[in-house]
Amino acid sequence: MKSLVMGLAVALAVTAGIADWRTRRIPNWLTVLGLLVGIAVNLAAGGWRAGLKTSLLGAGLGLLLLLPFVIVRSLGAGDWKLAGALGAFVGPGTLIDILMVSVFVAGIMAVALVIYKRRLKETLRNIGRLLASMLTFHMPGPEVSLDNPQSLKIPYGVALALTTVFYGAINLKLWGAS
Repeated sequence: MKSLVMGLAVALAVTAGIADWRTRRIPNWLTVLGLLVGIAVNLAAGGWRAGLKTSLLGAGLGLLLLLPFVIVRSLGAGDWKLAGALGAFVGPGTLIDILMVSVFVAGIMAVALVIYKRRLKETLRNIGRLLASMLTFHMPGPEVSLDNPQSLKIPYGVALALTTVFYGAINLKLWGAS
């Protein structure tokens, strides 16, 4: 049953990653459906107590951890909802692993984009602004927000998808496709 749950999580992540790559949006129908299917599959696999608990804790943790980034407009709501839906499939422990690795994947994507677009100086200046806003407990200015049309944007759904596929491939092999 673990294989089925992980396979469905990978399918959700890949579908969302493709949508994010193409349109820079992850549709609500996909994340809501993913959340509901994740809960249903875990309920069927683990029962009312363990399955539902794992699923709801995973979804809640994904939404809770990424909410601050949505509030300061450094992460899109679709990416946030995708993390919650993935958490509904994989539970809190695995979700933490996926989120931690996805941050590094997104970082590599960001560095590649900054180098490709030749925006290193501007990026370093914006990082300084972000750090200053954190140290002074003020919201960062609009120049470092997703609302700025000039800012470089990384499709975090793609980073989550790549990480989920990688994690799923490793674990399905370890579990022996059980």
